[in-house]
Amino acid sequence: FSLKELHGIFPWLVESIFGSLDGIIVGWNLRCLQGRTNPNEYSVALDFLDPSGPMMKLVYKLQAEEYRYDFPVSYLPGPVKASIQEQVLPECSLYHNKVQFPSSGGLGLNLALNPFEYYMFYFAISLITQKNSPVTHHVSPSNSAYFILVDTYLKCFLPTEGSVLPPPSSNPGGAIPSPTPRSPAVPFSSYGMHHTSLLKRHIAHQPSVNADPASQEIWRSETLLQIFVEMWLHHYSLEMYQKMQSPHVKLEVLHYRLSISSKHHGSPAQSSYQALHAYQESFKPTEEHVLVVRLLVKHLHAFSNSLKPEPLSPSAHSHTASPLEEFKRVVIPRFVQEKLYIFLQHCFGHWPLDASFRAVLEMWLSYLQPWRYAPEKPPQSTEPLPRSVSEKWAAFIQENLLMYTKLFVGFLNRALRTDLVSPKNALMVFRVAKVFAQPNLAEMILKGEQLFLEPELVIPHRQHRLFMSPTLGGSFLSSRSPAVTDASFKVKSHVYSLEGQDFQYKQMFGTEVRNLVLKLAQLICQAQQTAKSISDHSAETMATQSFFSWFRFTPSDMNGSYTGNDLDEIGQDSIKKTDEYLEKALEYLCQIFKLSEAQLTQMMMKCGTAQDENGKKQLPDCIQSENGLILTPLGRYQIINGLRRFEVQYQGDAELQPIRSYENATLVRLLFRLSSVLNERFADQMEVLCSREDFVGRLCRYHLINPHLVQKIRYSPMVRDRTSQNWGPRISLRFLASYRTLISLLMIYFLASWFYIGPVGCTFIILIGYFLYAVIMTFFFEGWKPHEH
Repeated sequence: FSLKELHGIFPWLVESIFGSLDGIIVGWNLRCLQGRTNPNEYSVALDFLDPSGPMMKLVYKLQAEEYRYDFPVSYLPGPVKASIQEQVLPECSLYHNKVQFPSSGGLGLNLALNPFEYYMFYFAISLITQKNSPVTHHVSPSNSAYFILVDTYLKCFLPTEGSVLPPPSSNPGGAIPSPTPRSPAVPFSSYGMHHTSLLKRHIAHQPSVNADPASQEIWRSETLLQIFVEMWLHHYSLEMYQKMQSPHVKLEVLHYRLSISSKHHGSPAQSSYQALHAYQESFKPTEEHVLVVRLLVKHLHAFSNSLKPEPLSPSAHSHTASPLEEFKRVVIPRFVQEKLYIFLQHCFGHWPLDASFRAVLEMWLSYLQPWRYAPEKPPQSTEPLPRSVSEKWAAFIQENLLMYTKLFVGFLNRALRTDLVSPKNALMVFRVAKVFAQPNLAEMILKGEQLFLEPELVIPHRQHRLFMSPTLGGSFLSSRSPAVTDASFKVKSHVYSLEGQDFQYKQMFGTEVRNLVLKLAQLICQAQQTAKSISDHSAETMATQSFFSWFRFTPSDMNGSYTGNDLDEIGQDSIKKTDEYLEKALEYLCQIFKLSEAQLTQMMMKCGTAQDENGKKQLPDCIQSENGLILTPLGRYQIINGLRRFEVQYQGDAELQPIRSYENATLVRLLFRLSSVLNERFADQMEVLCSREDFVGRLCRYHLINPHLVQKIRYSPMVRDRTSQNWGPRISLRFLASYRTLISLLMIYFLASWFYIGPVGCTFIILIGYFLYAVIMTFFFEGWKPHEH
């Protein structure tokens, strides 16, 4: 094919691989392609799309001719799309000098992208657009072809060792030109200050044909990272968008709102309303999306940590530092920090309260621990002690203070609303507590908070400085220790650039957050108690459900309380894991916030976590009033999360209670009619017999009076003056409608037939045996009644 023909089919080929932007064309469905299920297609796709494969060779070939391809602005993330449509230039240099007016008869704005950018735009956005792809089998995101390709591209264009491999060139000794500056086709106003691209700094005033190879590697690396960050992280609501922008844009938005309410501006108000609506796109990241972002975060830490040690001479550094080394120095604070913070804020506030939040949690914890991806090896020790966080990470912690403190408070608020008896939820609390309990980490976070809360010193040569983004200078790996005022300025710059000048900071080690930690510790204790109760209840149930229980004439739960709970399905191993996780999490929280044993004991007593008189079951938290028990907010929380419950018991006539699943409905109705006829006909005689004080009277009372209809036990909030009705002596045959009773009788008749005992004789033996049993029970346990509960 000629270059002109390749240029024509390139957009079609990219769309055929990654799918269309509207999601209608699925393409190769790389997100669901796995080597385990489709080994041939999997290997072919990876080879074809490899950085040194045929597809990338085509990209570089077209790149050499400086072709451009249109990418619709309407498919960009909501904030960027709305900004461009309102002619406000986005901060990211990726969009500069690329916006084009539509051609005659065309609709919408387009970005004029070079082949490499066009390819990577489609590759990155396919993670967002192809959400409803048909899946016929279980897919593990971390084993998909898409996930492997992301990892491959990151390792190739952001290498931790060596330099980026040069692109293949058709001309020996030649180089693929980097994008040349282009005049803007649309007049734009820029919001705020944007960072100067490292590419422009190193290739300025250079002819594109003789571009420096170092500039080439920086261009591809920076472009790849900017595309990934923009496509995967640049999604948030209007409020967040305004908070991150300069006052210029806030005034523009205010102008739009005023124009909407104005009666004299019809069409502008409508377009402004649409623009504001676009800022508020409904963004719901998937678990796969979060896993890919975590992969990006982990690799960026490793990439940044591979920075070579700085020379002792600053002048030597300025002449010897390569563009790639400078890129490593600023890659996280300049390109990732802001958007990742907003992305995490969104996930913490909108993700469902279930175990799938684990993906978001691990991504957050990966960002908080750059030392895990440092090249140096931890010192070998005979004792398995937790590794202390080095002081060289103090600058990183201070310049990412909100990532540690505000998001920790957000996690606390989530944890307080989850069921900690679940092993998966308990594991998440354990993971966060373990990370923050690393030696020296809490102290460095506290130091960062102290720097932020320091009163600002008025220094003459700094009076004109504003709180800009901390990404404008310095690396967190720098060994130079700045002055306290400089460190304080950096922390304040970080906080105010992300949250605005009017942000009210909530101290992680302050009273308010400490109270939240105490509440979490209280719930941990309650969850441990509940897990123990479930374990004991399960053990008792297993012990009592023996084979001989089938031979009882009546079900033990005929009129018993409801004790079922979803947590009863948790196995003994899971309960043991839950207890271990919660115990360690509580220990770590005590280490982080210096909680004493006296505080924990007082908290447990205050919240009523001690066992009650039966040693196992507890009522939800209630207060006594004139009308009986009233649930407190804590009691409602305990019921909703299954931590405690009332023993719900049927309080009415045992003969009229609903038909149970273990009863035959027809027999229940027939036996009820028979019992009613007998009770109506012999009511006076039974009353006389039961009133006798001799043995006959006791025997009749044992069979004809239900003690539970007179004895009322307070299991749930109810009116105190509720009176119970005494139904008097009566016959109840409903126990004969139970399947358990019928099966027991059939088994007895079957066993009797082996000994040549007929049905009549067997029935007589059963009646004699039961009479003897009733006599013995009358003597010793007059109040116990097996066939009516």
